[in-house]
Amino acid sequence: MTSEKEPINFLLVDDLEENLLALEALLQRDGLVCLKARSGDEALELLLVHDVALALLDVQMPGMDGFQLAEFMRGAARARHIPIIFVTAGSADAQRRFRGYEAGAVDFIQKPIEADILRSKADVFFDLHQQHRQILAQRDELAAYANALRTADRHKNDFLAVLGHELRNPVMALGAGLHLLKRREDPKQALEIRAQMDRQVQHLARLVEDLLDISRIDQGKLALRKEKVALQSVLGFAVEASQPQIDANQHSLKTEITSEPAWLDADPTRLAQVVSNLLNNAAKYTPEGGEITLGARVVDGFVEVDVTDNGIGIPDDMRSKIFELFAQVRSPSKRAHEGLGIGLALVKQLVELHGGSIALKDSGLNIGSRFQVRLPLLA
Repeated sequence: MTSEKEPINFLLVDDLEENLLALEALLQRDGLVCLKARSGDEALELLLVHDVALALLDVQMPGMDGFQLAEFMRGAARARHIPIIFVTAGSADAQRRFRGYEAGAVDFIQKPIEADILRSKADVFFDLHQQHRQILAQRDELAAYANALRTADRHKNDFLAVLGHELRNPVMALGAGLHLLKRREDPKQALEIRAQMDRQVQHLARLVEDLLDISRIDQGKLALRKEKVALQSVLGFAVEASQPQIDANQHSLKTEITSEPAWLDADPTRLAQVVSNLLNNAAKYTPEGGEITLGARVVDGFVEVDVTDNGIGIPDDMRSKIFELFAQVRSPSKRAHEGLGIGLALVKQLVELHGGSIALKDSGLNIGSRFQVRLPLLA
């Protein structure tokens, strides 16, 4: 009935210690915590700091009696909904009962107390309290789920807007290229236009492939073609794929790759895609003429691959979200820094499919960032 992690509190109030001990012995069991008070003032202090499922109050106490305590409880927002059972040794005539119910009582129990009756009545309120907790927990879960849906819907709308922009640009460029080809007869200019169109087609193909990869991973349909591969070979392919973008932004690329043999059980194409994506991000978010470093070393049965840049960095509020789908860092001055926001999410999933991990190790605004990929060596 009760949760071991969240015990249920009940309050006993009686000016006689022996009565408190007797009531505690009757009701105490696993999952219940007994709070005892010898006066109304002590009881009110306990109620200020504890959530209570049931209060059993002695009617006849010196100073503040049970009825007065109940009235105080009904006047306090924290305690007004606590069920109250009065315990009395006197006669429970109609007038006393009326005053007790008016003060907020749910029941009266006469002394001497019948143990089975007391336990049965108390269990009803303990069960109700536990059910109330469960309802509150479910409410909080539903609220969190609704908030997650709203966030996902907002991300979806943002993503569709960015996707429309990212697709429109190369499509418009291709259309313009076709129009120019129809008008230009100069072979040299035609070659330049075709080269530009080829770059736009490649850009479109990369966007579509990223979208398909995310879909495949989410559906569990992405199969890695693993083989024994040298780390240095994978990194070479990644650098080759990223070099055009690095050169286009006039960055310098420095490599600090271990010469120590480092063999992996991996899909070389997908692993090169991971590193290439990190290098492309570094190039994209670093102002022209920046510095990018690709490092790799062997540490305790793992290879650690670092991609470091001296670019715009990642804001504090984005660092915990950077690997989420559709998350992206935007520069207020350069629209080109925007993208689909799926690159790092895809990288993370590909790394984890290889049994590795990726982390943002360092970042500072206008200082740069360092991403690190850890992958297990082939045993």
